[in-house]
Amino acid sequence: ITPTVAEALWTTQLQASRWQLGLLYRKCTGVSMTTFVRASIDRPAYTLPRVWFTSPDVFAREQERIFATQWMCVGRSADIPEAGSYCLIEVAGESLILLRNHDGQIYAHYNVFCTEMQGRFHETIMCPYHAWTYRLDGTLAAARYMQDAPGFRRDDWPLLSAAVAEWDGFIFVSLADQPQPFTEAFAPLIGKFQAWEMARLRRGARITYEVAANWKLIVANYSECYHCPLIHPELVAISPWQSGRNDLTSGPFLGGYMELTHESMTLNGQTRRPPLPNLPVEDHKRVYYYSIFPNLLLSLHPDYMMAHRLIPRRPDATTIICEWYFDPDVMAASDFDPSDAVEFWDRTNRQDWHVCELSQQGISSRAYRPGPYAQSEGLLWQFDQEYLRVMGEQSA
Repeated sequence: ITPTVAEALWTTQLQASRWQLGLLYRKCTGVSMTTFVRASIDRPAYTLPRVWFTSPDVFAREQERIFATQWMCVGRSADIPEAGSYCLIEVAGESLILLRNHDGQIYAHYNVFCTEMQGRFHETIMCPYHAWTYRLDGTLAAARYMQDAPGFRRDDWPLLSAAVAEWDGFIFVSLADQPQPFTEAFAPLIGKFQAWEMARLRRGARITYEVAANWKLIVANYSECYHCPLIHPELVAISPWQSGRNDLTSGPFLGGYMELTHESMTLNGQTRRPPLPNLPVEDHKRVYYYSIFPNLLLSLHPDYMMAHRLIPRRPDATTIICEWYFDPDVMAASDFDPSDAVEFWDRTNRQDWHVCELSQQGISSRAYRPGPYAQSEGLLWQFDQEYLRVMGEQSA
C-alpha cells in the first residue's frame, strides 16, 4: 500500500469511526454530539448565470462530468429481490440491466438487447440477435459457431458492466472507468442514519413526476424553506419554516432537520403509525432533509422515509421518482394506509414543481441576471460551489 492509499484509508476509517462514536454516545446518553446550525452565507453570493440552466452544451458536459462519473442513485435493493431479478435503468443516457446474481451480488450490465423494463432471468441472458448467451455475472457462456473463429476466446467478450454499490437499501451506479471508492465518497453518511434502519423499510407508494425545469432548480428548491410561507401553507402549519438547522453544510451532502410540531407530516398532522422503533425520542419531533449529490433527496420522518430520485432529461426537463417507505411490521397490519403521508407530499411536491417550472421560465428570459442569495439559502450557494467544482469551473 502506498502512503497516499494508506492515508486515504485512514481518513475514511477515521470519518466512519467518528460517526460510530457519535451514534454510540447518542444511544447511551440520549444527547447528540452533532452540531446543527442555521443556514448562512459569509459573503455576497448570487445564483448561477442562465447558461447553467438552459444550455444543451452545459447539459452534455453534465452528462460526462457528473452523471457518468459520480455515484448515481438508481433504485433500491428490494427492486431486484431474488436471484435473476432485473430492471432496466438509465444513467447518463445509457441503458443498463440492473440484476442480482445467484450469490446475491448486484451487477449493472450495459444493455443493448433487453427491452422488457423488469423481469427475471433464470441461469443466463441471451442476446436475441445472434444468440450469444451470458451468465448473470456477465461472463460469456456460449457463442454460436464462434469456436472456429481465429483467436476467439469467450473470456475476452463479457458484457461490459458499471460499478455498483449498496448503501442502507439504496443502489448506486457509476459509469466511471475508475470511480472513487464508494466507502470513501460516502464516508460522511456511512452509519449516520442507522436509527431509521433504512434498508429494512419497504415501499408503500410511488409517484413519478415529469417537471419542466432543470434538475438543479429542483435540488435548490428542496434545500431551503425561504419560499415555504408563500407556497406551502399545509407544511408551515405543522413544521415552522424558520426552524431549519443543518449539520452538513458544505460538499456533496447537505442538510439537517426542521422541527415538527405535530405527530407526522400529514394534512392534519396526525397519524395512526407509531414512530420507527429505534428512533431516539428527540427525533420524534424532527424531519431530516438531505440532498445527496447529484440525484437523491432523502427525507427522514419519525414514522416513514421519503426519497426523491432525479433523472435529468434535458436542460429544462427532469423526471422525479418519489417513493414512500414504511416499517414492514406496520405495513403488515390490515388497516395500514399510507395515503395520509402520500397526499400531504403529493400536494407539496406539485406546489414545488410549479414554482420550479416558473423559475425555469424566468431564468430562460433574456432579462434574467443572477440574483442575491438570502442567508437562509446558504445550502443553495454551497450546492453551487460543489457543482462548479465537479464541472471543473472556478467556484466563488
